[in-house]
Amino acid sequence: MSQRIKLQAFLVASQLDIKGIKNFLEVKPLADSSSELFYRFSEGKYQYYFNYGVIVFSGYTEEEMTLAVKTVYPFLRNPVSSWQRDTYDIRVEATQEPRFEFNEIVVNTVDDKVMRIAMFNLAQSVGIDYYHTVADTLLAEVKSFAQELEATGRFSMGRKSMRKFVGRALNTQNDIAENIYIFDAPELVWDDQYLDKLHQGLIRHFDLRVRFSELEYTMRIIEDNLTVFRELAHQRESSLLEWIIILLIFVEVIDMILSRLM
Repeated sequence: MSQRIKLQAFLVASQLDIKGIKNFLEVKPLADSSSELFYRFSEGKYQYYFNYGVIVFSGYTEEEMTLAVKTVYPFLRNPVSSWQRDTYDIRVEATQEPRFEFNEIVVNTVDDKVMRIAMFNLAQSVGIDYYHTVADTLLAEVKSFAQELEATGRFSMGRKSMRKFVGRALNTQNDIAENIYIFDAPELVWDDQYLDKLHQGLIRHFDLRVRFSELEYTMRIIEDNLTVFRELAHQRESSLLEWIIILLIFVEVIDMILSRLM
């Protein structure tokens, strides 16, 4: 008889204070670093915290998961108003190799290591979904600026607004670089062939590399457009400065003429 385990991941904030959560819970984690905390609270009950704002649960009811998030709410930085969520199942039955099916993985046994690898990859998937949403919003704004430029031949965004938009785009790029680390395998897979197959299979199953490449491509498009917009803004400021200089020279000439006439 097969056993089914449900994993549920939530992106609740742009960042989690991992150190603060670790000190607050006062329970020794099974694994921890500056970017993640992995706990088993009882048989079949796991919580996995990631610094990029994702919490993954297994073995908890809806009410228990909501309460757990509220408990660590003081350690959420920039909480999101609508939690991004994804679920994934682990099915346990007799099988030689991990088998990946629609929205579930079939394994021959479940232990702390298997749970950690599965929860790790689900968290990465939810994180990429979140950054895709952020990048798509930035791209939509960039497109509106480009359409305005095409329609009017002018670029109405002010210097301050431009700087704020550039800062938002740069912060998004930095967050992606810091938090999405699909190319760095957890150290527990290095010496375990089964776990490595599981990890690599989940990366392919969730299309993490493909989706990450798409995200990088979107951010490059945004960066290229911003470069053009900055050049246009610089030219506009240079033109304004030239007209101011011309106006000052004109005023000086008029003042000289009037002085001689007087």
